[in-house]
Amino acid sequence: MKYRAIATDYDGTLATEGRVADTTLAALKRYQQAGGLLLMVTGRELTDLQNAFSALAIFDGVVVENGAVFYHPASERLQLLADPPPDAFIATLKAQHVSPINTGQVIVSTWQPHGAVVQQTIQSMGLASRVIMNKRAVMVLPANVTKATGLNVALTELGLTANQVVGIGDAENDFDLLKSCGLGVAVANALPAVKDMADRVTTQYRGAGVEELVDWILNGEL
Repeated sequence: MKYRAIATDYDGTLATEGRVADTTLAALKRYQQAGGLLLMVTGRELTDLQNAFSALAIFDGVVVENGAVFYHPASERLQLLADPPPDAFIATLKAQHVSPINTGQVIVSTWQPHGAVVQQTIQSMGLASRVIMNKRAVMVLPANVTKATGLNVALTELGLTANQVVGIGDAENDFDLLKSCGLGVAVANALPAVKDMADRVTTQYRGAGVEELVDWILNGEL
């Protein structure tokens, strides 16, 4: 099997409206039983992901907060890969009526139309942070943190190289993930820009697209 691991985004890729179909979960297990490793790479916070997806333990490694945190399900070990922004940043956003504001271990997030205010606040405070868009979601992370940097930590943990991995996603924050893998795949519902940069595009949407990818690998089409 050429590709020893699949690194998948969660929302809009593996999941539909926050839930993973039984057929998709079965496909992941088929791939794992054939010797493949499973990696999750998502913008979600860990607790939120665990509440949404009860089968997270089947994954060999989980990157959350868009690359800022690595979680090892088997040992339940959590590793922060970056520092959060100062408390003054969040206080300044609140003073400008940015709401809602969600804070994880590292990530700070809100929704459009607050992206411009968030960006201006980062610049005015001189922070080494950047805004990453995920459709309507506005995520703030350290400037050097992406899904690709988080994936690299997971690959080191598992003794894999990027060329052995297929990445699959659907939105702007998946660009770095797909570019960093040996093969980058966009699901059929992905944003046009993601499809344009991907090596392959599935014919199926969301979880069914992941199922299609598993079939490609197991049938020797990749």
